[in-house]
Amino acid sequence: MLTKLLETIRPLDENAMESARLHWDAIAKPLHSLGRLEDMIVQLAGICENPVPAPRKKAVLIFCADNGIVAEGVTQTTQDVTAAVTQNFAKGIASVNALSRICGAEVFPVDIGVAQALDCPGVLNRKVAFGTQNFAHGPAMRRDEAEQAVCTGIDLVQEKAAEGYNLIVTGEMGIGNTTTSSAVFSVLQGLPPEQVTGRGAGLSDAGLQHKIQVISRAVAALQPDPGDVLDVLSKVGGFDVCGMMGAFLGGAICRVPVLVDGFISAVAANCAVRLCPACRDYIFASHCSKEPAGKMALDALHLRAYLDCEMCLGEGTGGVIAAKLFDFALAAYDEIAGFDAVGIDPYQPL
Repeated sequence: MLTKLLETIRPLDENAMESARLHWDAIAKPLHSLGRLEDMIVQLAGICENPVPAPRKKAVLIFCADNGIVAEGVTQTTQDVTAAVTQNFAKGIASVNALSRICGAEVFPVDIGVAQALDCPGVLNRKVAFGTQNFAHGPAMRRDEAEQAVCTGIDLVQEKAAEGYNLIVTGEMGIGNTTTSSAVFSVLQGLPPEQVTGRGAGLSDAGLQHKIQVISRAVAALQPDPGDVLDVLSKVGGFDVCGMMGAFLGGAICRVPVLVDGFISAVAANCAVRLCPACRDYIFASHCSKEPAGKMALDALHLRAYLDCEMCLGEGTGGVIAAKLFDFALAAYDEIAGFDAVGIDPYQPL
């Protein structure tokens, strides 16, 4: 099923992109003076196959899941926090809710693997399992569970696209997920864990060293295959990372742009591009996470962030701030007068 879905992904529409470039050049302003905002709309035109992209209706998909590796003492808090914050998303009182209201985005928390049974209106129940296993003692999940979680992310984007949403922001919530993401990225990039592992939500120096050692021992014991993304995810990943990976793939399948949030989201995007390089053209980088490997994860995707606010909160918070840039770029593209209308000679490329 997954293979057949990926075969439907097509390249960007070059004709629509060229028309968008010509439109920018006909607007009464110096050539290319809006910089990467112009590039944003050109890429968007290629995604939409239309040189006049519609306004963005924004959805924030927050994949919430617990991680068994927390039992190794790699975090400052307990797993109970995952369930509590997931419910806060549904209540509209979390950090991402406040920022999303300014951005004009709707927040959809997804229980893809929270360790508790949640009975909370507004939380989408897509639970694959009650959290992953402790990968210090064996694989985090079965391979079929990893694939199920990826397909869940694809399905959710397809559902939201059918409802008219045409910009997806990826977010996550899961205590221990900087550990899983660091482990996955370490394997994919062939880098030692100490280069890609950070303090997460606030570990001490000793706690950070312990976290690195846990990852190192687990990777050495499980031997995940860097050439097989699902093998890596099933051994040292998390359901949230798998779900976000699916969201990036789903964006390319549905021809909807998807925004990377922070480090964990960027690792998921790396997984998606490893499995299907064609999906990269549908991905935008919102901000550069303060996590040690935040920029490294974007560099591996050959993407540049629009913002650098030294954020490392997660939840999709950086993504919703950057999503507002689409509104600004589209306003300029649609509303600035052309040279003919203002009686100014067009600028010429020199």
